[in-house]
Amino acid sequence: MTTQATDTTAAPRLITPELVRLDADLGSRKEDVIASLAATVAGTGRATSAEGLQRDAMAREAQSATGLPGGIAIPHCRSEAVTTATLAFARLSPKVDFGAPDGGADLAFLIAAPASGGQEHLKLLTALARALVKPAFTAALRAARTDEEVVDLVTDVVTPKPKAASTDSAAEQATSTPAATAGAAPAAAGAASASVASETSGRVVVAVTACPTGIAHTYMAADSLVAAAERAGITLKVETQGSGATTPLPPSLIAGADAVIFATDVPVKGRERFAGKPVIASGVKRAINEPDAMVAEALTAATDPQAARVAGDGGGSSASTAVQGGDVPFWVKVRQVLLTGVSYMIPFVAAGGLLIALGFLLAGYRVTNLPSGADSILLNNSLWNLPDVAALKAATPELALEGGLRDSALLVYLGAVLFQIGVAAFGFLVPALAGYIAFGIADRPGIAPGFTAGAIALATGAGFLGGLVGGVLAGLVAYWFSRLDVPKWLRGLMPVMIIPLAASIVAGGLMFLFLGRPLAAATNGLSTWLNGLTGSSAIILGVILGLMMCFDLGGPVNKAAYAFATAGLSVTNPGSLQVMAAVMAAGMVPPLAMALATAVRPKLFSAAEQENGKAAWLLGASFISEGAIPFAAADPLRIIPASMAGGAVTGALVMAFGVQLSAPHGGIFVFFAMSNFALFALALVVGFVISAALVVLLKSTAKRPVAA
Repeated sequence: MTTQATDTTAAPRLITPELVRLDADLGSRKEDVIASLAATVAGTGRATSAEGLQRDAMAREAQSATGLPGGIAIPHCRSEAVTTATLAFARLSPKVDFGAPDGGADLAFLIAAPASGGQEHLKLLTALARALVKPAFTAALRAARTDEEVVDLVTDVVTPKPKAASTDSAAEQATSTPAATAGAAPAAAGAASASVASETSGRVVVAVTACPTGIAHTYMAADSLVAAAERAGITLKVETQGSGATTPLPPSLIAGADAVIFATDVPVKGRERFAGKPVIASGVKRAINEPDAMVAEALTAATDPQAARVAGDGGGSSASTAVQGGDVPFWVKVRQVLLTGVSYMIPFVAAGGLLIALGFLLAGYRVTNLPSGADSILLNNSLWNLPDVAALKAATPELALEGGLRDSALLVYLGAVLFQIGVAAFGFLVPALAGYIAFGIADRPGIAPGFTAGAIALATGAGFLGGLVGGVLAGLVAYWFSRLDVPKWLRGLMPVMIIPLAASIVAGGLMFLFLGRPLAAATNGLSTWLNGLTGSSAIILGVILGLMMCFDLGGPVNKAAYAFATAGLSVTNPGSLQVMAAVMAAGMVPPLAMALATAVRPKLFSAAEQENGKAAWLLGASFISEGAIPFAAADPLRIIPASMAGGAVTGALVMAFGVQLSAPHGGIFVFFAMSNFALFALALVVGFVISAALVVLLKSTAKRPVAA
């Protein structure tokens, strides 16, 4: 038998008869099916916790449905609970809805990969995903009579063996049962493609497929497109940007291609290679559901001079918002662009802010206001020529050097150096924000205009608001220039010279002449408002910031509140420092609350959640809000409201206490950068105790414990 042959390999088999459930009633919901298959995997010793595997599979399910046309479902995940790469299979009766457009699934594979699984495991896992688009394979699974027969079928496709492409194609064409053909493209679409095969013979289309996990949909989309291309009589080559090693398409193939298809849910790596090509773009699932339609659209675009093209001809890059996916709503694209800027800005914030905080620790807070004499002494000395402490004290009466550590010339000097490095790093905050917002809109041609607009925002005093506006403006201008129809001889200069120059002139000029001063006035007004916040107005702001920090635990709303707070650190006024303190404290509440709740009432949580709760103590103390995500993914309707309640209380208390914080990250470990650590800690404890109490209450009064 095939299964016996594979026993000779060193690696354990991905599937065994114990992992197969034929014609099983596993419940009416996909949660029930996943729970049952996870228990099956754990029961064979391939996972340390059924609950942990179930939780991770459901978290992946929350990103996008794993149901596919033709009655197939492929829930999948990487999980710390998995010890051996595993496939668990169930032929379901009745069918269960996994979110496929054509109804429920009767074939369900749980693909469980270890969190640290190697590339060989991924190759085997993706082989199964590719087989599922072949009607002959799914028909055989439906006809299998024994568990061993299923194991043989699956082992044949996941064990790497050279197979003739024509054999697979013939098998697909020969299978015409309704159940089998449901997994392929609609018959009418296939026939229509075949009817134009003679007209399209010789055409070449290239494609890129990529999904968030890079295990299943990436490869299923690729094979669906290849099969559709065969029906249309054209050549189609796919670059799969999955979890395994990516083999880039040859430049000569791309250069000779008539069109390109992007079927991706994540940004395309090396998009600039396809510059100037007619493009059809969508999410990865459309390539699985409608491959014939996408191939037909690509062929139409190849002969249409008005078709959308990958921008940035000749070595630049495409405008990501133009080809990110035709089915993405406009304001999701706006969010993606802004988050791109914020995500690239945060490293500058973290590095600069922590360096400034360390400078405060070593040299005192008044290092920010060094008089000219002390400044000269510090900057003109080095480790081999340390300043004299007495001279420092004489030149810096306002520095108020205390005894102990700060009586050391070495530490004072190092503190001042760290502070200066931090200030330099912080100087890139606004330009980086603007530059990468522009990058999110126009890709690489937008970076230089964006950084330029951000630098002008700093020069005019427009600050964070100026960076936002300048980045969007520079990106739109660069994108507009990239869409111009220029002579072929000029295309090579567009992304590296013409677009950066022209967009910098336009965006920079508009910032200097029209937008800079009004935005600076708005920034100054915001700063004045923050400084003047007292009493109820400060508390209300703290409540709002606390709610935002706990709403999506590292998502767009959380990042917006965090970016608002860190932008104020460059001003270092009291109001801005209070905002930073409120944001950090509120962001620490969810993981600490989960840690406390699992310690107080462990029976309300699964074994995996109890383990996560132990880790959440450190994550919360370090200001890593994402430590609460496993709990929120498993039970969002209870965890998120409870977290928001505690976060709102903590944010309000921090603002009411007037606690100031000059470091953007670090949690309790940057206590030295807080004006009053005791009050900060009090506000934090009150908030996470409230959240923990609400979590326990809500779970205790639920009809049944929610463990996945």
